[in-house]
Amino acid sequence: MTVHFHEEDLPAGVLADGPVAVDTETMGLITPRDRLCVVQISDGNGDEHLVRFAKGSTYDAPNLKAVLADPSRVKIYHFARFDLAAIAYYLGVVAAPVFCTKIASKMTRTYTDRHGLKNLIEELLGESISKQQQSSDWGAPELNDAQREYAASDVRYLHRLRDILIERLAREDRLELAQACYDFLPARARLDIAGWADQDIFSHE
Repeated sequence: MTVHFHEEDLPAGVLADGPVAVDTETMGLITPRDRLCVVQISDGNGDEHLVRFAKGSTYDAPNLKAVLADPSRVKIYHFARFDLAAIAYYLGVVAAPVFCTKIASKMTRTYTDRHGLKNLIEELLGESISKQQQSSDWGAPELNDAQREYAASDVRYLHRLRDILIERLAREDRLELAQACYDFLPARARLDIAGWADQDIFSHE
């Protein structure tokens, strides 16, 4: 298991075929204001790749964009809504089709309100991760070892979680409904960017 660090783009040919786990680190939670700093990606075979974008980056990352935009590759996220918005706004691609472990958790683990990635990993995989670096400065000129490990851990477990959650969705007869949610997520991300992040446009209000 190795964490690979890259500047500005993903090297060609480093990922195996099939689904990829994806996450992002930004300067904050408001997409147009808080720039994209890191994209993490893994093919599930034991290595994680971190692509860092420096201040002033043009986000010209053709290899990374090709993987993210590939319609034959499922992208596995935890809270895909946020990552899709950041990727669309800064990299200019729709990183779909989608599987979101947070949505799958909410649709299957209805016995709890604890749907964070740390909670999922602890319950479903019996392992533990640290979230200490979650609010650290991702725009710093250098990322320290703790930040790199944190970023890698956010994609390290997603393939295994997806396998378990698919089984649970099937057991509860919610696979089709979950897929409909995933299919809508790119539009949900566009609504967030366009200014409807905090409004339910489907509400009667």
